[in-house]
Amino acid sequence: MKVFLGEYDHSIDERGRITLPRKIRFEINDHELILSRGFDSCIFGFDRERWERESEKQLETPITEEKGRSLRRYMFSAAEKVEIDKLGRILMPTHLKEYASIEKEVIIIGAGDHFEIWDKEKWEKYSMEMDAHG
Repeated sequence: MKVFLGEYDHSIDERGRITLPRKIRFEINDHELILSRGFDSCIFGFDRERWERESEKQLETPITEEKGRSLRRYMFSAAEKVEIDKLGRILMPTHLKEYASIEKEVIIIGAGDHFEIWDKEKWEKYSMEMDAHG
């Protein structure tokens, strides 16, 4: 089973693109991925196969359950397919950059079945808090 691992320091270019780390790209099966709002003000990234698995899990929850509806809305309403270009770059959707307060410097982390894109300052603060709480 392939998993996303590691922590990588990157920046957004003047056109709003991020170069995905080679080790992250290696885990993606094609030239398309799905970005969506994550938790803790980050962006989640999935390859198509993992996105479909996660979507199926969410769709198993009956629409009559309020928590299930809320999570579906949160997850699907902000999701967007993006293409990986020949140089390994993706164009960051504006609404997701705004959600995660990303301007220039980012940290991309592997999180097992997905990767996450964080504003660098927010990630450093979050990481320090995690270290402090053991």
